Amino acid sequence: MQSGRILSKKWYLTFSNDESLQRDGLMGWNGSSDTSSQVRLSFSSKEDAINYVKEKGLEFRVIEPKKRKVQSKSYAGNFEYKPVSS
Repeated sequence: MQSGRILSKKWYLTFSNDESLQRDGLMGWNGSSDTSSQVRLSFSSKEDAINYVKEKGLEFRVIEPKKRKVQSKSYAGNFEYKPVSS
């Protein structure tokens, strides 16, 4: 399985949901009157995102991306001899 990295070069600002969700009795859906949890802003750099948040006077937390472990794989590796240890 391959994971794309096209969206990994952007920084995103998401708002936390401070309100609890209410369950709709008829349909069973969960809902809230707080629409800010549906907003997701993207920025080209971390500094742009931090400047925007400071300009608006919002509290924020930066979550750094995790380092990727790159494992080289080859198709021939599927057919390698691997002794069974007992």
